[in-house]
Amino acid sequence: MVVKDLLQHVEPMIPALRRYARALLREQDSADDLVQDCLEKVITYWDSRRGHGDTRSWVFAILHNLAMTALRRQAGARGLHVAIEDVAEALSARATQEDGLHYRDLMSALDTLPAEQRSVLLLVSVEDMSYADAARVLDIPIGTVMSRLSRARDRLLKIMEGGAAAAAGPAQKAALRRVK
Repeated sequence: MVVKDLLQHVEPMIPALRRYARALLREQDSADDLVQDCLEKVITYWDSRRGHGDTRSWVFAILHNLAMTALRRQAGARGLHVAIEDVAEALSARATQEDGLHYRDLMSALDTLPAEQRSVLLLVSVEDMSYADAARVLDIPIGTVMSRLSRARDRLLKIMEGGAAAAAGPAQKAALRRVK
């Protein structure tokens, strides 16, 4: 009965978990490993979850916490490990069409957001979580979710409309001057 209950609640979430992990880590294999680690924890602690409440928030909270640990660990690591057979692919970029360029710009813009804003934006906008669910996942007040989401959307819009200079603010824009 427990296994059937676990499968019924968690299995439909796996694509969303993979999507969120890939957006956070930006590397497919690491994201898949993260989801596997998350699912192992879910299975291990299934019977001890609090009040048998919102399973989705609980599972995403586990994934988020594991991702933040991995990102902190990665920040302290030296360089990116690339297999020798993948060097050509890692060092080159294919020519793409306008949609591909827009996607790349969006992903780059997401990378410039602080981790707190990016997490809220991904949970609410991509994973379609309510503010309350996102607050539970991130263990922050709902007001903080709304504030971070608003700042993330504003900053992302500025970056996408006007590049990095617009996101930096007026103080960091290059001033034009006339030279004779």
